[in-house]
Amino acid sequence: MYEAIHYADNNWSGLCTYLEDGRLEISNARSERAIKDFVIGRKNWLFNKTERGAQASADAYSFVMTIKANNLNPQKYIEYVLTEMMTVEKADLNRYRELLPYSESLPDYLRINCKKAKLEDKK
Repeated sequence: MYEAIHYADNNWSGLCTYLEDGRLEISNARSERAIKDFVIGRKNWLFNKTERGAQASADAYSFVMTIKANNLNPQKYIEYVLTEMMTVEKADLNRYRELLPYSESLPDYLRINCKKAKLEDKK
C-alpha cells in the first residue's frame, strides 16, 4: 500500500494535468505503435554483414515507409511500379515522376482509404 500511495504522490501533477486537458491520452500506446516499424527495422539491420548491405536495407525500409506515408498499399504500389517501368522509355523522366509515391496521377486502387481501413480495424 505504501508503494501505491508513494507512486500516486510522485505522479500527482501529471495526473492532474491529464484530468484537466481532455486532449491528452492516458497511455502511450499510440506513440509505441508509431515507432514499432523503426524498432523492427533496427533489429533487422543488426544482421547486415557489410555496410553496403546495411545501406540497402535502410534504403528499402525508407522506400516502404515513404509509400506508407503517402497512404499507398506497399505491395500493390511496388507491383504497379515494376510493371509500369518495363514499358517506360529510359529518357522519359516525366513518366518516372508520375510513378513516385507522392504523385497524384497514381491509380486510386493503390491508395489506402484511411476511413475505410479504420472502420475495418474496429470490426
